[in-house]
Amino acid sequence: MKQSWMTFAQRPVPRYTSYPTAADFAPAVGAGEARAWAGSVKPGSAISVYAHIPFCDKLCWYCGCATTVPNGYDRIAAYVETLHAEIDLWADAMGPHGGLAHLHFGGGSPNSLRPEDMTSLIGHIGRRFAMRPDAEIAMELDPRVLSEAQVEAMAGAGVNRVSLGVQTLNLDVQKAINRVQPRAQVERVIARLNAAGITKHNMDLMYGLPGQTVADVEEAAAFAVLQGTSRISVFGYAHVPWFAKHQAAIREDMLPDIEARFAQAEAATAILLDAGYVPVGLDHFAREDDSLAVAAQTGHLRRNFQGYTDDPCDTLVGLGTSSISQFKEGYVQNLKDRNAWRDAVQAGQLPSERGIALTEDDRLRARAIERLMCDLRVDVAEVCAEMGAAPDALDDALETARFLVPAGLCTVNDGVVTVPLSARVMLRTVAQSFDGRFKPAPRRHAKAV
Repeated sequence: MKQSWMTFAQRPVPRYTSYPTAADFAPAVGAGEARAWAGSVKPGSAISVYAHIPFCDKLCWYCGCATTVPNGYDRIAAYVETLHAEIDLWADAMGPHGGLAHLHFGGGSPNSLRPEDMTSLIGHIGRRFAMRPDAEIAMELDPRVLSEAQVEAMAGAGVNRVSLGVQTLNLDVQKAINRVQPRAQVERVIARLNAAGITKHNMDLMYGLPGQTVADVEEAAAFAVLQGTSRISVFGYAHVPWFAKHQAAIREDMLPDIEARFAQAEAATAILLDAGYVPVGLDHFAREDDSLAVAAQTGHLRRNFQGYTDDPCDTLVGLGTSSISQFKEGYVQNLKDRNAWRDAVQAGQLPSERGIALTEDDRLRARAIERLMCDLRVDVAEVCAEMGAAPDALDDALETARFLVPAGLCTVNDGVVTVPLSARVMLRTVAQSFDGRFKPAPRRHAKAV
């Protein structure tokens, strides 16, 4: 890592899966807005649905997701029952639309569900939201607890893309993060999925884990290539124990420093580029024949709460605790407390507890940030013209970005901000230049690298 990047790399910045970010959500926007916004979807517009399954067989210490260990299936069964009721509430609130184009199950671990519950949820969502015949149905999976019956249920229900949490293959690192899964176990899972006809695989890898080395990251990246993985994400571990309490189980003195983290990210990138993968945005890679790579190369890449996507839908309905819904008017987030979420649904109310209504300035900046995060380039004049804004509406952002030029984080020429591929690990820092709401605060966001 260049020494000129060190100060920037240690500053906390948002991940910009949305703008404004969830840190700006407030209780002033809730169920009333959610219902009104859901009813205003344009009749011909396709929609997406995200279903959050907040349960895991074991808690991985690196995880920052909203999840818990259920200690028996009763809690999961009760959650699924409420989820079915929430599906109906949202479907009843929605105006006529163009059908469901993308369905994503995340968590937690969606394969904490029994096969019959997987099937019933997908079927219910498909009926109530008018699933399109060509819809993508994706599911995040924990390879350690995936059964043959679950694979059969997913294939029968139409699941056509899965995301496997692999993170690392080093046994000592796996022990340090409480996620032991031998290489052979992952290979067996991939073989099962392929045999069932589910051949589009994403794989999540991580760097910056306790005790992890460059060689460990290279081994995991090479493994992903060998398995023919369609899409690969290479995330940096974000140590935020004040937010994710269980991360306190990870010894901070075992974590790689900033320079080591950068070296690990660069090592994974080198392996994947050499294998012919297309770099996608901040931290993703895709095979040339994958739709995500095509979207990245044609300027149609998008970014939402699930990360990088080729999903063009402007409406995303979030189901389950803590899920976030996106509408053209703004964002709403569901109640995080499971009992409060259940009580709201049982009372016939959309379980939204906070959110934000978008201003015209928000929309302008959101568009600029998304293009920069997706393309590593944004033409400010083009964005202003597209969004109907004054030509000088983002002059403040350009001025801020110019401060990053001497460090080599970006270039600014004729109103075009470009981040070189070699600096894409610092992409969030450059995107922050366009953030009109950013407030520096300790323990609010993860470090840039």
